[in-house]
Amino acid sequence: MAELTNLEEKLAEVVGLAMAAQGATAKVAKLEEADEMTEVLDRMSDEATETERRGEELIETMEGRKTAILEKARETKSKATDMLRIYIDEESNALDGFEFLMMAEAGEVGHWKVLSQMAEQAGQTQIIELAQWALPIQERHFSDVQHASLELAAEQDPNEES
Repeated sequence: MAELTNLEEKLAEVVGLAMAAQGATAKVAKLEEADEMTEVLDRMSDEATETERRGEELIETMEGRKTAILEKARETKSKATDMLRIYIDEESNALDGFEFLMMAEAGEVGHWKVLSQMAEQAGQTQIIELAQWALPIQERHFSDVQHASLELAAEQDPNEES
């Protein structure tokens, strides 16, 4: 595999996280008590699909590097999916799922900000434009899952044994 620049590696990571987000939202949607949040989860999944598409479209323009970048994206997706499997098990409920998504979305926001900074330093206009499009979406995703987590937490009896 070709060696990637730091910028290419970050691009691969955000694309891989978008890939993983689609599976994560689907898994959380199946958890007990998550049915009230399916509209938010469906929109997040659709936007993750679009993010993946736009990222891959950009990667396709990177002659001589696209295979290695896409391989790194799939590796990132695999790692994120493994984290999901560890965190969400058969005893998990919607609150557990949204807490996981809150961590994941915070991570995605951070990755997009790092990518944006690196792209600006490198003068990579196409990557800057992708980040400017994606970052507000990721920030909204974080806000949405944080709101859902707090809403679900408010419905729980804090003194009940788990």
